[in-house]
Amino acid sequence: MAKAKSPSGRRTQTVQPAIAGAAVAPDAALPKKRTSIPQFASQVRAEGRKIVWPSRKETWITSVMVLIMVVIAAIFFFVVDTGLAFVSRFVLAIGQ
Repeated sequence: MAKAKSPSGRRTQTVQPAIAGAAVAPDAALPKKRTSIPQFASQVRAEGRKIVWPSRKETWITSVMVLIMVVIAAIFFFVVDTGLAFVSRFVLAIGQ
């Protein structure tokens, strides 16, 4: 039987090994909580207030970085494709 460790290093609970073919019972005993529409809307608004949007400068810097990486990837794949095309033409020319 193995013990699980918490982030603080203390052993907290016992972990039972899984038995092949054993059925796991769903949490049918727990009643499902229903949320009303106004309650849901207020929760969505509360979560929306937690969003931290990037500034215009951060967005610009990130966009430029993505553009640079796309150019680097395009050059890399162009070189690899050209090299493989040369090698395949060379190999196919040997057989003629």
